[in-house]
Amino acid sequence: MLDPKILRENPDKIRKMLNDRNVDFPLDELIKLDKERRNFIIKTDELRKKRNEISIEIAKRKKTNQDATSLIAQMQDTSQTLSNLETVQIQTESNYTKLALTIPNLVDESVPIGKDDTSNREIKKWGKIPQFDFKVKDHIDISQSLDLVDLERAAKVAGARFYYLKNDLVKLNQGLIQYALDFLSEKNYIPIQTPYLINRSSMEGAIIANDFEDVIYKIEGDDLYLIGTSEHAVASMHSDEILEGKILPLRYAGVSPCFRKEAGAHGRDQKGIFRVHQFEKVEQFIFSKPEESWKEHEQMLSNVEEFYQKLEMPYKIMMLSSGDLGKISAKTYDLEAWMAGQNSYREIVSCSNCLDFQARRLKIRFRDRTNDQPQYAHTLNSTLVATTRTLVALMENFQTKDGHISIPKVLQKYVNKNTI
Repeated sequence: MLDPKILRENPDKIRKMLNDRNVDFPLDELIKLDKERRNFIIKTDELRKKRNEISIEIAKRKKTNQDATSLIAQMQDTSQTLSNLETVQIQTESNYTKLALTIPNLVDESVPIGKDDTSNREIKKWGKIPQFDFKVKDHIDISQSLDLVDLERAAKVAGARFYYLKNDLVKLNQGLIQYALDFLSEKNYIPIQTPYLINRSSMEGAIIANDFEDVIYKIEGDDLYLIGTSEHAVASMHSDEILEGKILPLRYAGVSPCFRKEAGAHGRDQKGIFRVHQFEKVEQFIFSKPEESWKEHEQMLSNVEEFYQKLEMPYKIMMLSSGDLGKISAKTYDLEAWMAGQNSYREIVSCSNCLDFQARRLKIRFRDRTNDQPQYAHTLNSTLVATTRTLVALMENFQTKDGHISIPKVLQKYVNKNTI
């Protein structure tokens, strides 16, 4: 949610953001509702004051045995008018809030302007593209030949885009999770395993829910949704709280399964484990002071790069353009890992600064001293590892001529072998 002051004092800033994002949004309607709700507040406050004054005068007249009939009638009319106004005010406030919760975040000045991912900007590349003296396979063929994934039986029991991991790939999957937790623990992140379901108000605080109705899973009959990432649960855990400034930045290493409908996949992505409905992820999530959030954003990206360099995985860093940027983010970097079997870079990490956008929705504030005015915190999130996509990259990049998979050195202790 944006600061309402921007809506009132600088609506052109929001118009530019909407244009840069290529988003159609009824800004004039939101401005109108904001004015109406503030007018209702003034009018209802005036009527309450008037009602109180009449009530005091009635009491005085009764105390001196004076006739208060006309004042009582006036009191009744004022109360009825107030009740009618309050009903309309509540509806106006509700309409305003619903619309305000759907407006995107502002876009940072450093973000390239463009309508889609073709305007994304490459920041850097790291690592050498692996060269092979044999025919390269993709992860689907590799996993089938080594009996590491069973897609057919998963489709039988759960449907398309589910999977059974088998044999050493289970150990490698768990090894990635444990290595990620160890990696972030050394950087003073607090490991946290979140609830896998959260209520709608928490989900709406973390994301623009209307845009994700076709992506997130709803539990019928309950006010519960399966999380698409631990970010949703971590963001909302401090909702309606005022944090002590001295504990910020507060860094969490969230670990959880992630559940997504993942509509729109095509080609080989429909068959393997690159784009699936369920996977595990270790996520960086930070609550920071406003003046520290950009430094924290760059540090999160640095953590991601260090992690994948230790996995010996070639990658490139992309800064997303305004048209490709998620609506809650002010700036996002993607890490795209090289996938030898697909002969291309594919996105496996997203690293975002959301400024105070989520914190306003979730009412997460902080103050340094007891008498200070509370300020909204900034929130930041970044994938460290989404295991299935990283497994795809590992299988394809580390495949051997004899049909096996070499395991990067940093993961060998978690699997107790150097080859699958």
